[in-house]
This record gives sequence, structure tokens and C-alpha cells, in this order.
Amino acid sequence: MTDPEAVVHGAAELVVGPDSDRGLRSYEDGAVAIVDGSVAMVGTTEDVIAEYPPENAATAVDASGQTVIPGFVDPHTHALFAGDRSDEFAQKLRGKSYQEILAAGGGILRTVGAVREATDEELVANLTAQLDAMLVHGTTTAEVKTGYGLDTETELRMLDAIERATADHPVDVVVTFMGAHATPEGMDTEAYVDEVVEEQLPAAAERDVAEFCDVFCEEGVFTVEQSRRILEAGREHGMQPKLHAEEFTRLGSAQLAAELDAVSADHLLHANEADAEALADAGVTPVLLPGTAFSLGESYADPGQFQDAGAPVALATDLNPNCYSQSMGFAVALACNGMRMTPADALLGATAHAARAVDRSDGTGTLREGAPGDVAVVDGPSHVHVPYNFGVNTVTTVLKDGTLVVDGGETA
Repeated sequence: MTDPEAVVHGAAELVVGPDSDRGLRSYEDGAVAIVDGSVAMVGTTEDVIAEYPPENAATAVDASGQTVIPGFVDPHTHALFAGDRSDEFAQKLRGKSYQEILAAGGGILRTVGAVREATDEELVANLTAQLDAMLVHGTTTAEVKTGYGLDTETELRMLDAIERATADHPVDVVVTFMGAHATPEGMDTEAYVDEVVEEQLPAAAERDVAEFCDVFCEEGVFTVEQSRRILEAGREHGMQPKLHAEEFTRLGSAQLAAELDAVSADHLLHANEADAEALADAGVTPVLLPGTAFSLGESYADPGQFQDAGAPVALATDLNPNCYSQSMGFAVALACNGMRMTPADALLGATAHAARAVDRSDGTGTLREGAPGDVAVVDGPSHVHVPYNFGVNTVTTVLKDGTLVVDGGETA
């Protein structure tokens, strides 16, 4: 028998992923063995170490008193950016809305200016720092969008920076092209849509980096018809559709996501039951971003309507300068306390269901046999401690494909 790369054993609880009735499958006194980067065996410690003795492993982790979960999957981030917008946080506390800040040249447009001014090396360093922070908090797979360029040259620079920063980084990064994040200053929206479709998308496709194309379909940003045109063009260039949908107003973007068989529809604060049913029927994963509602002081999305419709709810951080959190554990806590999800449902939303939102069907977000050997060890005796102990990072150890990448809460 091949010696394992890693054996994690003695866990008070080991979470495998969803069971057949959409509950949470887990083991008490659990263990997992990883061979050739993939989960080779999961079960009780007695059974696993009988087949894969820890002393034969390159890495052995005694998880006694702790919880072992799949590495978090963060399916919606804008983690590549430059500049600082902390002053806008203070403005929001004084009553300024997101739209008012954007109209005054802040928000997305302010970050666009900072990204355009940044050097390529600065962009790579900025993203690397964000990925390091995400990894320490247990994230092993993350989506990263462009969208702070808003011209062909800078959008391509962002794609290049993502590719460079992630070439040797432990976090698996899923790339989304989002030239349609806003309309640049001084440009007509229809003319900019033409540029995205006719110039940016073909140029981005030549880079062969982005898997997805996303659009901010919102009142005052891009209409449903403009979004449809961009997403259909993206699909022609090999990029599956995603959509920022129903965040500030109900515009019909969730229905568009269903019509286009998008991989995910994200935000959904103003979606209704008909939207939930349409997404479920089309197999579109709803991605809820409780950190966004928290940072904006808005009401939270309703996960119940999506669950009732049969759609597995995913969670994400929405890491960006307006929602500055790299922690999926905090997103899980907000999902429980702000959206009243159970800890089990929230954890599935941050792992197995989040993997659906980035079209990963290889077992990512689970610890089933054959799944990637991506493991996070949480300092607490059950998965409930992920949202329960929300004020600190409870992740102590992270394995990526069976390799130790975080040890004692620090990158290894």
C-alpha cells in the first residue's frame, strides 16, 4: 500500500460533506488519509489508521478535541484590487448609500483609478497577500474576478496578475472576467457594452485564463438586456455565465440567470420565491453574501426561499474594498446569525455547495474518497464552533492536496 502524504486523526468531529438527505455527514473520533493529493480513506480513527498508520505519513496531524472540515470554497471575491476605501466605510456610517458614494466618483470607480495606477508587481503582491490571508482562514479554493480595469488594457493586466499570483500559490483560484462591473467615467453605457463585447471579451479569451464571465446587472449599472448580450458573448468565447443579481433592486436578473443556465446567481437580496424556483429549476446555484449586507447595513437575503425551492445555497465572502473580509468562517457566522441558517447548512454553503457555484464536481468542498485532499482543522469540538466562536480565526491547520500549508495558524 502506498504511504500517505497526510493522515489527520483523532478528530472530535470529522465532516465529510452532505449526506443523501442533504444533511451533514460526519464521524466522531474521525480520521482522513490522503494519498497522491486525494482523499484515500475517511472514517473512524481506528479504521483509518489501521490502513494508513500516521507514522508512515509525510504529515501526521493529531486533531484530538478539534474538528476537521473540508477546506472552504469561496465562490465570489473581488480579491484583486489596489488603493484604500476605508473613508467610505465612515461615510456609510454617516448615512451615505452605496449608490451615492458611487455617483460621487467613489466605490468601484475609485478602485478602478487605483488599479490603473498600480504597477503589475503591486497588483501581484496585493493579490498574493489576500490569498495568504484567505488560506490562513481555511480557504483552499477561491474565485477571483477582474472588473477594476474597465478598459481592455487594464482588464488584461488583471488577468495576467491573477495568473502570476496564483501560479505557485496553494489556493486554487477560479478566474472570472468581469469587464462589465461598471461603466467608466465619461463613457456611454451602450458604447461601453460594445467595447466589452467586441474588444475585451475576445482579448480576454486569447489569454485563456477566465472560466466565467460576470456582469453587475443592476439599476443604473447594466440592464437585463445589456447583461444578456455580454453573457451570451462570453459564452461564445468559452466563459460560462455568472451574474450579480437582485442586489439593490429586483430587476429580473435572477430570471436572466435561469434563462441562461448560469453557473450561479449572486447576492439576491431582493429575489423572491418565483426567482428562487426559477433558479432551482434551471440548476443555478444561489450564492448569498452576508458580509455584503453586514458591511452595507442592509437586510440579509432569505436563504429559506431557495432551500424550499430545492436549490443548495452557497455562501461567499465578497471580499472587496467595500466588504473587506477574507474569512469564510465569518461568512458562516453571519449566515447563522443574520440569515438564521443552521450551522450545518451554513458549513455546507461554504464548502460543498460553494463548489457547485464554481462548477467543481471533483469532490471539492467535501472529504469523500477521491476528493482533493483539502482539509481545515478547527479549534473546537464540533462544526458548530465555526460560527459560534466568530471573533477569532479558529482554523489552526490547513492541508492543500495533502500538503501542510498552514500550521499553528500561520502559513507553513
